[in-house]
Amino acid sequence: MKIRLPAEWEKQEMILMAFPHKDTDWADDLQSAYSIFVKIASAICYNQKLIILVHPTLKEKIKNMFCYHDRITFVSYESDDTWIRDFGGISIYHDKRRVIKDFLFNAWGEKFEYGQDNLATKHLYKNWIFGVSNLEEVDFVLEGGSIDSDGDGTILTTTKCLLNPNRNGITTKEEVEKRLKYELGVKRVLWLEHGYLAGDDTDSHVDMLARFVSKDTIVYIKCHDEKDEHFSSLSKMEEELKCFTWNNGEKYNLIPLPLPKAIYKEGKRLPASCANFLITNSSVILPIYKDEKDKEVIEIFKKLFPTREIIPLDSRRLIEQGGSIHCSTMQVCVQISE
Repeated sequence: MKIRLPAEWEKQEMILMAFPHKDTDWADDLQSAYSIFVKIASAICYNQKLIILVHPTLKEKIKNMFCYHDRITFVSYESDDTWIRDFGGISIYHDKRRVIKDFLFNAWGEKFEYGQDNLATKHLYKNWIFGVSNLEEVDFVLEGGSIDSDGDGTILTTTKCLLNPNRNGITTKEEVEKRLKYELGVKRVLWLEHGYLAGDDTDSHVDMLARFVSKDTIVYIKCHDEKDEHFSSLSKMEEELKCFTWNNGEKYNLIPLPLPKAIYKEGKRLPASCANFLITNSSVILPIYKDEKDKEVIEIFKKLFPTREIIPLDSRRLIEQGGSIHCSTMQVCVQISE
């Protein structure tokens, strides 16, 4: 028996999204929220299957926001929120079968309502969105944005999130690693002890801080301003990354991404991060923030993904609710032919 968690750059069958509605935190300005969600969705469905959870009363309105629906399936569902990266099922390979792992979701330590979000994967499964895939319910809290896979048995994560007692009670690294190995086929866990972004409600999800872009390369957020509140923690995170080695024992190729300048709303700093990108079958959808460093970041990704189109999207509206492009999407891997 072989269990494997694929990397995001591997072939995908579909991507999941959940659109805002009047009962979500986006209600203060739904129109501007729809604008960025439609842009993300349009970039995905240009050449890839997309599943969108929509409030039943808004289904036709959301449909009419798109010029074509050929690769979009609209599923009626009243979600609590939109961050489907964290409550959507995690797709793995169990031998040659695709399995959807339905982990528990408790809104990042019961910070918000989550009852409907926790049931969303079952709803999609019952509506035959995942086809012949098996669904396995897992009695363990785990959010998709809290881990990042190289597709070869190694995941990157943070102690601030996975060891936080607001998820699974008091746990140790050994206990969490044992569970990850059993459920996801993980062989190695690279733990980051440092790194955070102000305004991030997730207790330091790794997809806001550092990501694999290949088996031997990691991109990460770097702060150059010694006066910035993030400088110390992100510098310590960088030193940790320099100590990590990949499967052959060699050091990782590390690519720093500049931390965007501080963005505030109502006196609160927002978690702007260019590490929260989405890799699709043919593109990388990249969050930018109308920052002087945007062009530099775009050029970095053009070099990292020369065969994929780089699609930069202004994500300032997204971070007002604490997430960005990766947080608002979840990929599902393809079935493997026998």
